[in-house]
Formats: sequence, C-alpha cells, structure tokens
Amino acid sequence: MVNKNSRALHQPQRTCVICRSVKSKQELIRFIRIADQVIYDLSGKINQRGYYVCNDNNCLQKLPVWQRKKRGKQVGKKSI
Repeated sequence: MVNKNSRALHQPQRTCVICRSVKSKQELIRFIRIADQVIYDLSGKINQRGYYVCNDNNCLQKLPVWQRKKRGKQVGKKSI
C-alpha cells in the first residue's frame, strides 16, 4: 500500500492551450517564448513561463493563430 502523502505515483497534469483538454505532462509538447521567439522545450525544465500543446496535428496547426492572438494582448498594461 502506498503512503497517502507519497508522490511516487503522481502524474503531473497540464492543459493544452488550444483545445483545453487536461492530459499527462508527458503527452504534451512544451513551448516557451524567449526574446520574441518561440522555442520547443525538449527538457521541459527551461526556467521560463511555458505553455503546453497536444501532440496531434489539429492542435499544432492551430498554434500559430493562438500565438498571434496572444502576442496582440499586452499583459500588465492598463488601459486609461
């Protein structure tokens, strides 16, 4: 029997930014943005804010449209 507080069987869950489905972290692809460039994070450990996308063609094809929408929003700026 596994201890209730043990993390031995823990599977991290992440949400795809395109289809909003929750999946295991290993099933998704992580991307980060550094200096206005999108980079595929192979290790999943680069110290930047990242986002996850399903590893299927439907979500990957919609990714550029999502990125353009996100780039247009300016986070942290208040409108007067």
